[in-house]
Amino acid sequence: MRFEELPTPCYVVDEDKLEKNLKILNGVMQRTGAKIVLAQKAFSMSTMYPLIGKYLSGATASGLFEARLGYEEMGKENHVFSPAYREDEIDEIISICDHIIFNSFSQLKKFKEKALQAGKKVGLRINPECSTQDGHAIYDPCSPGSRFGVISDHFQPDLLDGVSGLHFHTLCQQNSDDLETTLQAVEDKFGKWLPQMEWINFGGGHHITREDYDMPRLESCIKRMQEKYGLEVYLEPGEAVALNAGYLITSVLDTHHNHLDIAILDTSASCHMPDVLEMPYRPPLFGSGEAGEKPYTYRLGGQTCLAGDVIGDYSFDQPLESGDRLVFGDMAIYSMVKNTTFNGMPLPAIAVKDKDGDCRVVQKFGYQDFKVRLA
Repeated sequence: MRFEELPTPCYVVDEDKLEKNLKILNGVMQRTGAKIVLAQKAFSMSTMYPLIGKYLSGATASGLFEARLGYEEMGKENHVFSPAYREDEIDEIISICDHIIFNSFSQLKKFKEKALQAGKKVGLRINPECSTQDGHAIYDPCSPGSRFGVISDHFQPDLLDGVSGLHFHTLCQQNSDDLETTLQAVEDKFGKWLPQMEWINFGGGHHITREDYDMPRLESCIKRMQEKYGLEVYLEPGEAVALNAGYLITSVLDTHHNHLDIAILDTSASCHMPDVLEMPYRPPLFGSGEAGEKPYTYRLGGQTCLAGDVIGDYSFDQPLESGDRLVFGDMAIYSMVKNTTFNGMPLPAIAVKDKDGDCRVVQKFGYQDFKVRLA
C-alpha cells in the first residue's frame, strides 16, 4: 500500500527513521558501555519491539502493564519504576522485572525483601531538587512538592542495605548540558553514597537523537560516573527512540469562517495528540507555514465538542478543500500512548512505513473499542 492510500486518521511509524534513531543510541552504548532502555511511556508500539531490541538493552516500565509488554514483546532487560506499587501487583512485577526501583524509603521497606529474595536488583529514586526546565512545570520532576524521589533532607542511609543503584529523572526534551548540571547536583547531595552502589540510572528526557544534541558532553557524563565511582550507567529515553519517526495523516472534512478561516479535520488535538494541549505546542505540518506566512491561513481543529480542540493556526499555498490530506510530523511519541475516545471519536489506525516506502496497516479500531472501555 502506498502512503497516499492509507486511511485517515492514521498514525504511521517510519521504520527507516526509527532505525536511524536506534543506531545513534546504540552508538552511545558501543562507545561508552552504558546501557540504554526504551521508556515505554513515550512509545509502546510492540510491533516495533523486535527492531528496538536489536539495538537497545531492553525496556523500562511505569507499572505492571508496561512491564508485561516489555517482558513479553522485547524479552531483554526489563526495568520498572512507580511512585507506589500495589500489593496485588507487586509479586507479578517482581517476577518479570530485573530492576525494581522504589520511590520512597517506605516503599523500599515494604517490598525490598521480596525483590531481593527473587534475585532482582533493587534501586531507589532520588530527587536532586535541581530544576533545569524552562516553562513546563507539569513535566518538571524537581519542582517543589514533586511526587518523585527522595530528597536529601529525608535520605535514610541506614536503610540502603540491599539497594544496588540510584535512579534520577529530571529532564524533558533537554540537551546534555542540563544533564551535566543535574549530575553535579546528584554528586553534591548524594555523592557520599555512590561508592557503595553498583549502578546509576540517569532516567529519561535526553533528546539524544536531536540534530543539535551535544553527544560528547553526554558521553563525558557517562564516563565520569563509570570512572569516578565504578558504576554501570543506564539511560531510559523515550522520545529519543522515536523522535521524528512518525506521522499522523488526517483529512479535511469542512471549512468555514468565523473572523478567520477554520478547517475541521477527522483528527483531534484532544483525542489523538493530547500533548498539543498539555504542553502546549504546535506540531509540525508538512507543506505549511506559520499563520500569515503563506497566502491562506486556517485554524485547524477537531470534531469534538471541546471548544479548545484546536491544533493551531497554519498557512498554505492554496485554499483547503474537503478531502485534502494533511500530514503532521513527530507523531510517534506521546500520541498513540495517550490517545482517547472522548466524545466517541474513533482512534486512528496504525501503520508502518517500511524501508522501501511501502505501508501496511497493523491495527484498526472501531465502535467496539469505544464501547468496551466503559461497559
